[in-house]
Amino acid sequence: MIVFSAVIFFGSLIGIVMLFGIKYWELRTDRVMAPVARGRADEHALRIKEWLEHTRFHAEKLPPAFMRLARLTVHEAALGVALLARKLEEGAHTIADYASHKHRFERRESTNEFLKKMNDHKNGTTEEEQDRLS
Repeated sequence: MIVFSAVIFFGSLIGIVMLFGIKYWELRTDRVMAPVARGRADEHALRIKEWLEHTRFHAEKLPPAFMRLARLTVHEAALGVALLARKLEEGAHTIADYASHKHRFERRESTNEFLKKMNDHKNGTTEEEQDRLS
């Protein structure tokens, strides 16, 4: 990369020195080198200059338009990411519900007599009240 840059730099430097040498030779000998080609090059340069001035006017309008476009793009991307996150969350809840032991949980009466007595004692009911309710 450095070699490429050095070649371009020194090539440009040699070209500039050659142009100054040609201009010096023209002034010294009162001759114009390639007058037809120089006239065409001047016409093209003037056309390019006009085009650049014309496009500068339109280019001044571009930054606000690009900012609006960038804001809209970022906004839409954020909404898309939020929607994706919501769908992933719903999917995670669905998977968690499916994998959970509480997915089809039904409360049943205990078959252990000791646990029945403890539950009754905890709820404040006696065996007699329990038998009447049953």
